[in-house]
Amino acid sequence: QVQLVESGGGSAQAGGSLRLSCAVSGYSNQHACVGWFRQAPGKEREGVARTYIDSGSTYYADSVKGRFTISRDNAKNMVYLLMSSLKQEDTAMYYCAARLWSTCRNYDSSSDYNYWGQGTQVTVSS
Repeated sequence: QVQLVESGGGSAQAGGSLRLSCAVSGYSNQHACVGWFRQAPGKEREGVARTYIDSGSTYYADSVKGRFTISRDNAKNMVYLLMSSLKQEDTAMYYCAARLWSTCRNYDSSSDYNYWGQGTQVTVSS
């Protein structure tokens, strides 16, 4: 059974940094896309970044490009999201999600992903 567990959320000041971690278990094939999504109160869930586990190709939402970096450690079955130059509008619940037997290129919607973690809260203050 595929499971994803996020960690690393918390509070930060605007301009600061946080690193989120996603532990993936129950799936060892590297033909998969793992993404980070976020959802603020009253807003729809939106894609932030995603990576193809095999090659490490990455894709970012325009709102985080140049500030967030997604990476993976295949030996540890981990995916990370380093968030820098944080803004108050980055405040949200962040979720890790996986789409198995797939690349990432065309899959930026939450409906494209089958497996989800429980989420970790990120709060950015001024």
